[in-house]
Amino acid sequence: MAQAPKIIIRFALVAEQPNEREEERLSSVNQENSISGIKRYTGFVRGRDLYPLFDHVSLEANPRAAKVGNVTNAILYSLDDTPELFPFKSKGILIGTSSYESLQRNRFELNFLHPDSEGILDGGHNMLAIGIYMLSEVAPKNEISKISLWGDMKDLWEKYRKDLEKLKEKFDFLVPVELLVPSDPEDEAAVQKFEMSVLDICAARNNNAQLTQETKSNKLGFYTEIRDRLDEKLASRIEWKSNEWDCDGVRPIKVRDIIALAWIPLNKANEEKLLPIDISVSPQNIYRNKGECSKQFDKLMLNENVSVPQDGPVHELRNDTVSSCFDILAKLPSLYDQIYEEFPEAYNGNNYRFGSNNIVKIYNPEKRKEAKDKSAYVSIQPRTHFYNKPVHYSYPDGLTMPLVYGLKGLMRVEAQRIVWATDPSIFIKEHLKEIAGAYRLVLDMARFDPQKLSKNQASHEFAVSEFEKVLMKYSMIKS
Repeated sequence: MAQAPKIIIRFALVAEQPNEREEERLSSVNQENSISGIKRYTGFVRGRDLYPLFDHVSLEANPRAAKVGNVTNAILYSLDDTPELFPFKSKGILIGTSSYESLQRNRFELNFLHPDSEGILDGGHNMLAIGIYMLSEVAPKNEISKISLWGDMKDLWEKYRKDLEKLKEKFDFLVPVELLVPSDPEDEAAVQKFEMSVLDICAARNNNAQLTQETKSNKLGFYTEIRDRLDEKLASRIEWKSNEWDCDGVRPIKVRDIIALAWIPLNKANEEKLLPIDISVSPQNIYRNKGECSKQFDKLMLNENVSVPQDGPVHELRNDTVSSCFDILAKLPSLYDQIYEEFPEAYNGNNYRFGSNNIVKIYNPEKRKEAKDKSAYVSIQPRTHFYNKPVHYSYPDGLTMPLVYGLKGLMRVEAQRIVWATDPSIFIKEHLKEIAGAYRLVLDMARFDPQKLSKNQASHEFAVSEFEKVLMKYSMIKS
């Protein structure tokens, strides 16, 4: 692991809270001799003195990723129009680190040992806008216009770094900066207390930006093991934290969609009494209430028998059963897409007509042009939810969501782990037609209403029993 670079930040004006005199007064009423183990330095830093941050610090510690939009445009306008008022218009930047040294002349040496939880905790949009403002002095407009995310700005920053150095003295506008550090960097207990407080501070500072439950969980490291198991192509399309994903207007996959699927094997584990606490979600919530799935997931992951904090607030998975559920989860997105793609033909294979239902649309641009009733066709290619694979039919995912949950019927227990009883992809390929024939009963009872289907627990349990029945049938034949 590469050594974290040490950077020096110079304040134009700075105040310490609490200072030595205040600490002495606090110690008389508080044995900890600090405010929650945290010391704060607040003041103003000139734009040119932020160069070290742009050079060496990412926005990894910021719960939300910075993205160009109305917020950054407003900041740029303030910098252009009234730079002298900028320090009073902006809330500025919040920096946090457990390793620092106070130097002379209002300078601080900062060492971000844990970049995933230390660094720029809040103010990412300010940093992005300031970076764009500075780059506008040296980079062509057509390159500036291509900046969308923090990474785009950083690439351009590195490209024009030498040119920026020549204009450094020009950027003398002031930026409000708040630096949070341990009250005593030599006291291991104080440092640990500070590290555990960082995530709560991030969440509180980002409350006005509607920081999602999933973004907080990502900062705690709850998704690390999941991300490592997923196909790299899929993982790159998931928005692990707010605003971090952008690709030519294509919508990202929400991380809660993945966490919801995790409850298929986790429910199996709970039924087998393999989890350290009795916890599960209703099958229908995997489709209709993914926020509840995320909350329950956090509750599970926070259990000391599942994960423990190892690196500040970042948790490490320690439970073999939960780990095996994540192994199962890694394949579920592709199986989800496979069922969506293959179900219409499997249904038709039973002498039914899937496309005859009003809620189903068929991709056929030519027929749409010629047909009097164009509502049965679409001219835009439908695609699967996770891998964006082109398909022939367009219909609400709710119609087949119970079948996705039905995959639980292909899971079994082996040495306290949840494993596949058979290759699920091959099983779907070979037996989905038979399952679709039985599943028609559920579709007819719900009158092809995806809301009724996906929100009804009985439809999910029916699908599980059908997968189990077909698996048992063909297992007996093979034996």
